[in-house]
Amino acid sequence: MHDARALIDMGAEAVRRLARRGYTLDLARLEDLQSRRNQGIRSADDLRAESKRVASEVQQTARQGGDISGLKERARELKDRIREVETEQEQVQDELRELLLTIPNLPDDAAPDGDSDADAVEIRRVGTPPVFPFEPKDHVDLGEATGILDFARATKLSGPRFAVSRGAGAALERALATLFLDLHTRRHGYVEHAVPYLVTRKTMTGTGQLPKFEEDLFKTGVADRELFLIPTAEVPLTNLYADEIIPPAELPLALTAHTPCFRSEAGSYGRDTRGLIRQHQFAKVEIVKIVDPETADTELETMVGHAEACLKELGLAYRVVRLAAGDTGFSAQLTYDIEVWIPSQNTYREISSVSSFGTFQARRANIRTRGEDGKPKPVATLNGSGLPIGRTLAALLEQCQQEDGSLVLPESLVPYLGFRRIKADGTPEA
Repeated sequence: MHDARALIDMGAEAVRRLARRGYTLDLARLEDLQSRRNQGIRSADDLRAESKRVASEVQQTARQGGDISGLKERARELKDRIREVETEQEQVQDELRELLLTIPNLPDDAAPDGDSDADAVEIRRVGTPPVFPFEPKDHVDLGEATGILDFARATKLSGPRFAVSRGAGAALERALATLFLDLHTRRHGYVEHAVPYLVTRKTMTGTGQLPKFEEDLFKTGVADRELFLIPTAEVPLTNLYADEIIPPAELPLALTAHTPCFRSEAGSYGRDTRGLIRQHQFAKVEIVKIVDPETADTELETMVGHAEACLKELGLAYRVVRLAAGDTGFSAQLTYDIEVWIPSQNTYREISSVSSFGTFQARRANIRTRGEDGKPKPVATLNGSGLPIGRTLAALLEQCQQEDGSLVLPESLVPYLGFRRIKADGTPEA
C-alpha cells in the first residue's frame, strides 16, 4: 500500500509510472480524500481542545457559585459535534484506505515497457536444451505411461486440474522438495518454517492478494470465522512479522517453507489445462526476504541466483527474463521470471518469479524497522519460487526422457531417492 502523501507529492510522476502498468491514477480524488481526512483530524482536535476548555470553565464557575447551565449545554453540543466529526473522519479514512488498497505498486523504471510476456527482456540463458533423436513426449504421457502420475483418478477425486503421483513419482516429488530446502537452508542461509495453510483476510490483505484477487482464492470457514487457503507460502511467511518493529540488527531475515498452494486460476480456463503446469493445488518451496530498503536491489539479484541454483543442481536448461511493467504483479516493483525448457512445447515456460516489492507490502502489513534516527520506518520485502514441485517435475520428466520410455534422473537426486533411473514400467532402478 502506498503512502497517500508520497503519491500526491510525486504527482505526474506517479501517474506516469502507474500508467506503464495500465493503471490510471485518479490523483484529484486522492488529493480530495487526503485533504478531507486532514481537515477532519484538525477539526476533531480543535473541538476536543474547546471541549476541554469548556469543561474546565464548568468546574471553575461551579466552584465560584456561578450559573453553569449555558456552559453545560455548550459542553453537550461539543460532545455531539465531536462524535459527528469523528464519524465523518472515519468514513473518509475508510474510503481513502479502500482506494489505496486498490492502487498497484509503482513499477521500477528498470522494467521494460509492455504488458505481456512477449515484452519481457531476456537476461541470460543457462544450459543447452536437449535434442532428442526421437519425438519427445510430454510429461503427461510420460507420467501416465510409467504409472507415476495419475490424472484420471485425481479428476475422479476432485475434478479437473488436480494430479495424483504414486510410487517413484511421489518419491521424486518428496526428493525435489527436500533438495530445494537443503539448498536454501544449508547453502543460502534461509530459515525453514512450517506455517499454517489457512489464513485470515487481514493476512491476505497484508501481502496484496486482497481485495483485488479474491476470485482467485479458495475460501472456507466455520460459523462466522472466515479463512483463506494460501496461494503461496509468501503470504504466511511475510505476515509473520505483521504489526512488528524488527530490530535493525536482525535484518535481513531469510525465510523458506514447503507448502501446498491453492489457486482457483479464475479467468485462465482453456490455458494449460493439461498436466502439471497450471493446477488448483500444487506444492512449492518459497523463499522470502525482509530487508532494509537500501539493500533491496542487491537482495533481488541474490535471490534470483538462489532460485537458479535449484535448476543448475538438476542440470535443467533455462533462461532468465525481466518482466515488462504491465506484466508485473500487482504488489511488485520489479520481477525476474526464470523459464525452464519444455521439450514437448519447444519453448521456455515460467517456473519461478522472483520479485522486489519495495515497502509496498510492509506498509499494508505494518512491518517496520528503525532508521538511523531511531524512528520506525517500513522494511522492504522480496520473494520468489524456489521452486514449484509440479512444474519442476514436468520439466524434469521431459528433459530426462529416454527413447525407451525410461527416465534418467540427475545425480543430485540420488541421495534423496536411492535410485537414478525410472524404467518404462515405473520401476525404480539404481
